[in-house]
Amino acid sequence: MPLLPLERRGAQQPPEGPPPGERFNLDSNLRRWFARNLGIWRSRRQYIFQQDEVMYLDMVIRVEIFAETALGAPRYRFTWWPEKETEFFDRKLLYRREGVMEATLMGHQLQRDRAYLEDMPVRTQIRQVDEHEVVFESHYADWHVLEHTRLIDQDRYRSRAIYSWQNGELAIVEHHHETRLEDAAEPIAA
Repeated sequence: MPLLPLERRGAQQPPEGPPPGERFNLDSNLRRWFARNLGIWRSRRQYIFQQDEVMYLDMVIRVEIFAETALGAPRYRFTWWPEKETEFFDRKLLYRREGVMEATLMGHQLQRDRAYLEDMPVRTQIRQVDEHEVVFESHYADWHVLEHTRLIDQDRYRSRAIYSWQNGELAIVEHHHETRLEDAAEPIAA
């Protein structure tokens, strides 16, 4: 048996709601955390691979936000490139020398258009440890990736520890020390 229309059940039709900029967001803490990450970062990285192979890499990362959409879900663009030429990418073909990833924050999930270690879309779970640290957890293909990211010293630095298991075996451990080079730019036109 179908339900009666709202007005016949004594309820008013819900309003369309305020514009996106005036809405109360339940995920405002995560939005604030992501906003603190906008800008350009120098990333000094240490990778520990199986058989205790250790490699170092210096990268640059730009984190940008798109202008707010009608739905109000914040969208971000992450762009990366090496700070200087290196043999790292010739030796480790799993990694891309440069690239772009776009992602949408949906509550406590981040929908990415590409995964960290595979060229496929992935939904990442987010847990906020405190106002300065979040943990990202992703499962895709034969990978399980756990990333801890902490903002330090009034957001001038970031520390990232990333653990990647392939087929249940710990395959890669990464430590990134990141220094802010530039603050956030204007939002990208949607």
